[in-house]
Amino acid sequence: MIRLRLPALTSAMVGLLLLGACIDSSGPETVELQVIEETNFAAVLGIDLASMTKTSSGLYIGTITEGTGEPAALRDLVTVTYSGYLADGALFDSSDLGGPITFELGIGQVVQGFDEGITGMKLGGIRNIVIPPSLGYGSQTRGAIPGGSILVFRVELQSIG
Repeated sequence: MIRLRLPALTSAMVGLLLLGACIDSSGPETVELQVIEETNFAAVLGIDLASMTKTSSGLYIGTITEGTGEPAALRDLVTVTYSGYLADGALFDSSDLGGPITFELGIGQVVQGFDEGITGMKLGGIRNIVIPPSLGYGSQTRGAIPGGSILVFRVELQSIG
Protein backbone atom coordinates (compact mmCIF):
# COMPACT_ATOMS: atom_id res chain seq x y z
CA MET A 1 0.00 0.00 0.00
CA ILE A 2 2.84 2.39 0.68
CA ARG A 3 4.15 1.71 -2.82
CA LEU A 4 0.85 2.81 -4.35
CA ARG A 5 0.68 6.02 -2.38
CA LEU A 6 4.22 7.15 -3.16
CA PRO A 7 3.79 7.14 -6.98
CA ALA A 8 0.41 8.85 -6.61
CA LEU A 9 1.95 11.51 -4.36
CA THR A 10 4.82 12.01 -6.81
CA SER A 11 2.37 12.42 -9.71
CA ALA A 12 0.34 14.92 -7.70
CA MET A 13 3.49 16.94 -6.87
CA VAL A 14 4.59 17.03 -10.52
CA GLY A 15 1.08 18.12 -11.53
CA LEU A 16 1.14 20.97 -9.01
CA LEU A 17 4.56 22.11 -10.21
CA LEU A 18 3.38 22.13 -13.83
CA LEU A 19 0.22 24.00 -12.87
CA GLY A 20 2.30 26.55 -10.96
CA ALA A 21 4.46 27.13 -14.03
CA CYS A 22 1.34 28.11 -16.01
CA ILE A 23 0.17 30.71 -13.48
CA ASP A 24 1.24 34.31 -14.14
CA SER A 25 3.03 35.26 -10.96
CA SER A 26 4.34 38.58 -12.23
CA GLY A 27 1.74 40.39 -10.17
CA PRO A 28 0.07 43.67 -11.12
CA GLU A 29 1.47 45.59 -14.05
CA THR A 30 4.29 47.90 -13.01
CA VAL A 31 3.63 51.54 -13.82
CA GLU A 32 6.62 53.67 -14.78
CA LEU A 33 6.66 56.98 -12.90
CA GLN A 34 7.42 60.01 -15.05
CA VAL A 35 10.50 62.02 -14.07
CA ILE A 36 10.11 65.79 -14.27
CA GLU A 37 13.65 66.49 -15.45
CA GLU A 38 13.33 63.86 -18.23
CA THR A 39 9.95 65.07 -19.50
CA ASN A 40 9.27 67.19 -22.57
CA PHE A 41 6.36 69.40 -21.55
CA ALA A 42 3.87 70.58 -24.16
CA ALA A 43 4.79 74.09 -25.32
CA VAL A 44 1.27 75.32 -24.51
CA LEU A 45 2.02 74.80 -20.79
CA GLY A 46 4.89 77.31 -20.80
CA ILE A 47 6.97 75.20 -18.40
CA ASP A 48 10.62 76.25 -18.15
CA LEU A 49 12.16 74.23 -15.34
CA ALA A 50 15.34 76.35 -15.36
CA SER A 51 13.32 79.41 -14.32
CA MET A 52 11.37 77.59 -11.59
CA THR A 53 12.23 76.81 -7.99
CA LYS A 54 12.70 73.14 -7.13
CA THR A 55 11.80 72.23 -3.54
CA SER A 56 13.50 69.50 -1.51
CA SER A 57 10.53 67.20 -2.23
CA GLY A 58 11.02 67.49 -6.01
CA LEU A 59 8.13 69.91 -6.65
CA TYR A 60 8.72 72.78 -9.10
CA ILE A 61 7.14 76.20 -8.49
CA GLY A 62 7.08 79.05 -10.98
CA THR A 63 5.66 82.33 -9.72
CA ILE A 64 3.90 84.29 -12.46
CA THR A 65 2.33 86.98 -10.25
CA GLU A 66 3.55 87.49 -6.68
CA GLY A 67 0.28 88.68 -5.11
CA THR A 68 -0.05 90.87 -2.03
CA GLY A 69 -0.37 90.57 1.73
CA GLU A 70 0.62 87.76 4.05
CA PRO A 71 1.51 84.40 2.51
CA ALA A 72 -0.81 81.41 2.92
CA ALA A 73 0.35 79.15 5.73
CA LEU A 74 -0.42 75.75 7.22
CA ARG A 75 -4.04 75.43 8.40
CA ASP A 76 -5.23 78.55 6.52
CA LEU A 77 -8.50 78.12 4.65
CA VAL A 78 -7.67 78.98 1.05
CA THR A 79 -9.75 79.32 -2.11
CA VAL A 80 -8.07 78.84 -5.49
CA THR A 81 -8.97 78.74 -9.15
CA TYR A 82 -6.91 76.30 -11.16
CA SER A 83 -6.38 74.31 -14.32
CA GLY A 84 -4.72 70.90 -14.14
CA TYR A 85 -2.83 69.39 -17.07
CA LEU A 86 -0.80 66.34 -17.94
CA ALA A 87 2.72 66.94 -19.27
CA ASP A 88 1.45 66.47 -22.85
CA GLY A 89 -0.89 69.46 -22.40
CA ALA A 90 -4.10 67.47 -21.91
CA LEU A 91 -6.47 69.26 -19.50
CA PHE A 92 -7.76 66.86 -16.83
CA ASP A 93 -9.53 69.30 -14.50
CA SER A 94 -10.32 72.99 -14.11
CA SER A 95 -12.18 75.27 -11.74
CA ASP A 96 -13.89 76.53 -14.91
CA LEU A 97 -15.84 73.26 -14.82
CA GLY A 98 -16.80 73.15 -11.15
CA GLY A 99 -15.86 76.48 -9.65
CA PRO A 100 -13.04 77.42 -7.28
CA ILE A 101 -12.08 75.00 -4.53
CA THR A 102 -11.70 75.85 -0.87
CA PHE A 103 -9.63 73.68 1.46
CA GLU A 104 -7.57 73.82 4.63
CA LEU A 105 -3.94 74.09 3.68
CA GLY A 106 -1.55 71.32 4.66
CA ILE A 107 -3.93 68.73 6.11
CA GLY A 108 -4.23 66.40 3.12
CA GLN A 109 -7.54 67.49 1.58
CA VAL A 110 -5.72 67.75 -1.77
CA VAL A 111 -2.68 65.91 -3.13
CA GLN A 112 0.50 66.64 -1.22
CA GLY A 113 2.11 68.57 -4.09
CA PHE A 114 -0.89 70.89 -4.37
CA ASP A 115 -0.71 71.67 -0.63
CA GLU A 116 3.01 72.36 -0.90
CA GLY A 117 2.66 74.45 -4.06
CA ILE A 118 -0.02 76.74 -2.57
CA THR A 119 1.84 77.26 0.71
CA GLY A 120 3.52 80.67 0.67
CA MET A 121 1.30 82.15 -2.06
CA LYS A 122 -0.09 85.63 -1.50
CA LEU A 123 -3.59 86.87 -2.31
CA GLY A 124 -3.99 87.30 -6.07
CA GLY A 125 -0.79 85.34 -6.71
CA ILE A 126 -0.53 83.06 -9.73
CA ARG A 127 1.79 80.05 -9.93
CA ASN A 128 2.65 77.14 -12.15
CA ILE A 129 3.16 74.04 -10.03
CA VAL A 130 4.78 70.90 -11.48
CA ILE A 131 4.05 67.92 -9.24
CA PRO A 132 6.03 64.67 -9.47
CA PRO A 133 4.01 61.43 -9.22
CA SER A 134 5.32 60.87 -5.68
CA LEU A 135 3.46 64.01 -4.53
CA GLY A 136 0.40 63.39 -6.72
CA TYR A 137 -1.30 60.04 -7.36
CA GLY A 138 1.83 57.88 -7.62
CA SER A 139 1.21 54.81 -9.75
CA GLN A 140 -2.59 54.97 -9.33
CA THR A 141 -4.83 55.90 -12.24
CA ARG A 142 -7.43 58.52 -11.29
CA GLY A 143 -10.04 59.19 -13.98
CA ALA A 144 -8.27 60.90 -16.89
CA ILE A 145 -4.94 60.85 -15.04
CA PRO A 146 -2.85 57.78 -15.92
CA GLY A 147 -0.78 56.19 -13.16
CA GLY A 148 2.74 57.58 -12.89
CA SER A 149 1.80 60.99 -14.29
CA ILE A 150 3.34 64.36 -13.58
CA LEU A 151 0.64 66.93 -12.76
CA VAL A 152 0.94 70.53 -13.94
CA PHE A 153 -1.27 73.17 -12.33
CA ARG A 154 -1.77 76.85 -13.02
CA VAL A 155 -3.23 78.25 -9.81
CA GLU A 156 -4.52 81.63 -8.65
CA LEU A 157 -5.06 82.29 -4.94
CA GLN A 158 -8.49 83.92 -4.52
CA SER A 159 -8.75 84.13 -0.73
CA ILE A 160 -7.04 83.27 2.53
CA GLY A 161 -9.21 82.78 5.60
